[in-house]
Amino acid sequence: MDKKQKAILIDLIHPKMLKRHALERMVELEELVNTYGGIVIVKAWQKRFAPHPKTYIGTGKVTLIGEEAKQLGAKLLIVNAQLKPRQVYDLGEMLRPYGVQVWDRVDLILKIFAKHAKTTEAKLEIELASVRHMGPRIFGMGMELSRQGGGIGTVGIGETNIERMKRHLREKERKLKEKLEGYQNGRDLARRHRSRQGFKTVSIVGYTNAGKTTLLNALTGRKEYAANELFATLDTRVGQLYLPTKASTALLTDTIGFIKDLPPELLNAFSSTLSETIDADLLIHVVDGSDPNWHKHMKVVEEILERLGVASTPRLVVFNKQDQASSEIQSHIARALEDQPPLWISAAKNKNLDSLIEQIGNSL
Repeated sequence: MDKKQKAILIDLIHPKMLKRHALERMVELEELVNTYGGIVIVKAWQKRFAPHPKTYIGTGKVTLIGEEAKQLGAKLLIVNAQLKPRQVYDLGEMLRPYGVQVWDRVDLILKIFAKHAKTTEAKLEIELASVRHMGPRIFGMGMELSRQGGGIGTVGIGETNIERMKRHLREKERKLKEKLEGYQNGRDLARRHRSRQGFKTVSIVGYTNAGKTTLLNALTGRKEYAANELFATLDTRVGQLYLPTKASTALLTDTIGFIKDLPPELLNAFSSTLSETIDADLLIHVVDGSDPNWHKHMKVVEEILERLGVASTPRLVVFNKQDQASSEIQSHIARALEDQPPLWISAAKNKNLDSLIEQIGNSL
């Protein structure tokens, strides 16, 4: 973006939700907007026991947001949820007079993915996820086309275009999957070759921004891009890790970070790059020990690993950013995980990495 886009954020919360939990949800959404390159000018919450069937947040709240957006020059409303096609359409219609566009959480993540994609494969995976996310929203497009087609009772042009768009998206999805299968076949060949050579593979997993790429760089001497922002890494990176105790080499891979409420279409679209994680001999689960929500983030990662079918793969849990975690935080985490004492490291400061390498060698 040449100019940073002004955004209004809104989250629907249950009336009994604790205030700190509501704030945590909003902080993560704001971090996503910052990563994308937008500016948050309003943060709003709407208390409801259940989402409004048409507008998700309620018609009265939509009108208030429209007026606020007009006064402040905001052109974007981001809802912290995955909206139904009908809700996206109705929200967009109500905010159209104010010149405000509506995104849900998935739209925002897809925009960030598109911004960070470097390789052709990652770009294809993002395009596939976008097509799958767009598919159900044809409802709204069809309504718009029907309105353009004429007066009451005119259905021809709208229905024709809906069917046309459905066929177009189905064909586009098929072609994208074919191209990605080519990359997947290449990965399969490479894995079989590594297996024949006797290489063991270790995959680094964790919540986004836990320091996975920094750890890959520290252990392998690579110089991959690592940044203090969400989803800085989308592509799979592979490096060689020398294991002194075994006098051998293992292959270390790093890929996309996980995040809560990651929709199935995003996870499925990245099946090609995530296949390195699925076929790994060992997982290193990296946790940001300086983050107060470390426990929740660990739970999200474990749930996603279960969705990927690798819950039974052996793993090491490693707490990163020791240099940023106070002794009180470290003591608290040690008490919480007394059955499985955590290994603390600092990938950025190369601290305690020898102990980690030794544990990797023993586990393999």
